[in-house]
Amino acid sequence: MKVVMMGSGGVGGYYGARLAQAGHEVVFVARGAHAQAIRQSGLRVKSELGDALIHPARVVEDPAQAGTADLVVVAVKLWDSEAAARSLRPIVGAQTIAVSLQNGVDKDEVLAGALGRAHVVGGVTHIGVVIAEPGVIAHTGKLQRITLGELAGGTSPRLQAVIAALKGAKIDAALSDDIRRVTWEKFVFLTALSGLTALTRRPVGEVRAHPATRALLLEALRETSAVARAEGVPLDPAVPDQQLKMMDGLAPGMLASMAQDLLRSRRLELEWLSGAVVRRGEERQVPTPVHRAIYAALVLHANG
Repeated sequence: MKVVMMGSGGVGGYYGARLAQAGHEVVFVARGAHAQAIRQSGLRVKSELGDALIHPARVVEDPAQAGTADLVVVAVKLWDSEAAARSLRPIVGAQTIAVSLQNGVDKDEVLAGALGRAHVVGGVTHIGVVIAEPGVIAHTGKLQRITLGELAGGTSPRLQAVIAALKGAKIDAALSDDIRRVTWEKFVFLTALSGLTALTRRPVGEVRAHPATRALLLEALRETSAVARAEGVPLDPAVPDQQLKMMDGLAPGMLASMAQDLLRSRRLELEWLSGAVVRRGEERQVPTPVHRAIYAALVLHANG
């Protein structure tokens, strides 16, 4: 399978490396010092599940240079979504599948608008990864899960083929017949984890251990769950408590990507995470005081 990783930072770099390790043809779209390091020394992954070095690795700055792909994985930051989606048009053939593993709940519609809905499948990932230094991806813990599903619901032979490729690369992969629900469940999880680790500048182990911040974490989960249900997404009322238990299983040192970006003075995905919860809550008349506080506390850092 020929795979183009549109964005080769933590998520794209990690999964691209695992697919390349398994023998798939992978083209990494990257820029700057990270791209230069990969060209010179290869792409290195450091992980409890096993380290990897992909060398040589094919790196391009413009996805049009990659040629037609079987699978395109979008893993850019959310503010780049529309430009990235448009740039993929030259490499989308009749049978190309495109999937976004980005955060947020608007990503699939953005991709479908640029490439055509028939090419797009829904995708969600749970993983803790970051660019430790140019050319090096650090994976925290052992969680590395991808869930895929057709946007209209259900599964398909084309998705089964992608799942088989992912599993062959030793990635925990599964199909869902309701990817919209799964996407919102991830959004509930991520907005709370990102918001609280960024707000406190502390890893999840400390956030979940203190009664005060643990209570805020649970309230943040409940707020986004309430917004989802107001939008017609059938989330189980038990989701917030279940996800808090999931957070108890995360590596204590895990910092969400937004917290990592904040500590490095980089641009934040705040508008598309807690900001989106607040806006959608206002539209549906659902109170979101915790996410409103997170947004207000971080908005002055949103541009880095």
